[in-house]
Amino acid sequence: MFSGGIRIETAKDAALALFPLAGEYSAWLFAFGLLNASLFAASILPLSTAYFLCEGMGWDSGLNKRFGDAPQFYLLFTLLIAFGAIFILVPNASLLAIMVLSEVINGSLLPMVLLFILILINDRKIMGKYTNGKLFNLIAWSTTIIMSILTVLLVVTTIFPLMGG
Repeated sequence: MFSGGIRIETAKDAALALFPLAGEYSAWLFAFGLLNASLFAASILPLSTAYFLCEGMGWDSGLNKRFGDAPQFYLLFTLLIAFGAIFILVPNASLLAIMVLSEVINGSLLPMVLLFILILINDRKIMGKYTNGKLFNLIAWSTTIIMSILTVLLVVTTIFPLMGG
């Protein structure tokens, strides 16, 4: 992977790429960024996913509930954390590639999330007087369509690299 003409293959290379910005503190800045990202990934993402899935399925959820009151929630939360830990601990796995891949997947799923959010926000039965106005809908739908097209182009040019020129 390249960043501004610098080949990045290891975490050390990524930290050194920050040298022009942070100087001698580039390693500390990179370490803090990794710590921050890992704390989010290890706690917030599995938790929000467990909440989301339980809400969608109509199951009880919440950290304020006991395991007996919300077993699906705690089971999902535990499995998501365990899966993430196992995935990261694969011997000889490129952690930098895993980070980039996870962000690509997140970005690729974003247009679908935006589509469902726009459908919900424009449903008068659910939102009442708080539905989107015409101008906001124009901006939101345009953004969603553009992001969807760019995501499809990314997938196509990744699978068929010669089509990208």
